[in-house]
Amino acid sequence: MSRMIYDYTKEVLERVSFSPDLFIKELKKAVRNLLPYEIEHLKNWLLYYTNEKPVLKECLYVVND
Repeated sequence: MSRMIYDYTKEVLERVSFSPDLFIKELKKAVRNLLPYEIEHLKNWLLYYTNEKPVLKECLYVVND
């Protein structure tokens, strides 16, 4: 069940990546809802995903706190 939430979270983040404000909002929701090991997976995915989107790199502070 939680794998589905993780996958859904990635989909939502991809959809809102056009807006850094929405991206941060959804990222904060994800940190509240995901399990600790899923947050680690999300961090790795975010590093890869934001590599080509420098505007979103600034949003990574949400998962690094």
